[in-house]
Amino acid sequence: MASAMVVAAVLWLCIGNGGALAQAQLQVGFYAQSCPQAEVIVRDEVGRAVSANVGLAAGLVRLHFHDCFVQGCDASVLVDSTANSTAEKDAGPNKSLRGFEVIDAAKKRLETACAATVSCADILAFAARDSVVLTGGSPYAVPAGRRDGNVSAASDALANLPPPTADVAQLTQAFANKGLSQEDMVTLSGAHTIGMTHCSSFSARLQGYNFSTGTGQDPTMDAATASRLAKQCAAGSADAAVPMDAGSPDAFDTGYFHALLANQGVLASDQTLTSDNATAALVAQNAYNTYLFVTRFGDAMVRMGAIQVLTGADGQIRTDCRVVN
Repeated sequence: MASAMVVAAVLWLCIGNGGALAQAQLQVGFYAQSCPQAEVIVRDEVGRAVSANVGLAAGLVRLHFHDCFVQGCDASVLVDSTANSTAEKDAGPNKSLRGFEVIDAAKKRLETACAATVSCADILAFAARDSVVLTGGSPYAVPAGRRDGNVSAASDALANLPPPTADVAQLTQAFANKGLSQEDMVTLSGAHTIGMTHCSSFSARLQGYNFSTGTGQDPTMDAATASRLAKQCAAGSADAAVPMDAGSPDAFDTGYFHALLANQGVLASDQTLTSDNATAALVAQNAYNTYLFVTRFGDAMVRMGAIQVLTGADGQIRTDCRVVN
C-alpha cells in the first residue's frame, strides 16, 4: 500500500508506434486544475452502482484490464460497433463485460462539470481503483492524462486477451508482451477474488465433462470443488455464473490465493499459477501477507494502466465514450 501511494507523480513509458518511439506522460492529480472534481464524480457514480449491485465492482476492474490489453489503455473497449465495423466489446472474450452504463453516467456528469476535459480512458482507470476500494481493497494513486483512441476492432481483442484455458507459459508471454512481469501477472490475477465467471469458461475441467482425451475431472482441481461446481452448472446452463472466490466473492481479500493453494481455482488460467515454482511462490506470498498483496496490487495496476497510453496531442477526448468523435 505504502509504495502504491507514493507512486512518482510523473510516470514515463516509451512505446513503439510504427517503428517510432513516443514518450508518454501520466501524472497523479492531472485534473487538479482543469477538472478538480473529476475523481470525486467518478467515485460517486461507482459508489452508487456498486451499492446497488456489488458485482459491478468486478465488472469495472475487468473493463479496465480488457481495455489496456488491447491497443493499450485508450478506452477502445467502450466503443460501440457500427454497421461497418465490429468493435472490441463484441468480440467473444468481451461479450460478458459489464459496467458500461457506470462509465456512461460518470462521463455525462463530467461533460457537464468540465466539457471535453476528462478522457474515457482515465474514467476507466479511476473506476477500477474505486471498485477495489469499495469492496475492501486499499486505495492507490492513479496517474492520469490518458487520451482516448479512435480505433476499436474485435480482431484486436481476439489477438491480445489470454483465454481462460491459458497455461503459465502462455500467460507469462501475454503479460510480457505488455511489459508486465510474472509478479504483475500473479498479482493482477488476484482481482479474481471478486466477481463471477461463466460455467462455459471452465466446464471442461469438471467431473462428467470431457477432459483431455477422456471423460472425468481435471486432476488439478480439488474433487469436492469439482463436484460442487458441476452441480451448480448442471442446475443452470453453460451461461450460468459462479463466484471465482467462493469463500468471500464480494470482498477484495486474499481468499483467491488461498483457494489456489487448496486446488480450488475455478479457471484453468488461475489454477495454473500453482503449477510453476516461481508463480506458486508468488501465490503463497500473496496468500499469507495481505499487506504485501495490496501493495503489489496497487503498483501493478498503475503499471498496467500505463500500457501504450496516448497523451498530449495524440488521440482525443471523447464526448461520448461509446462513439469516436
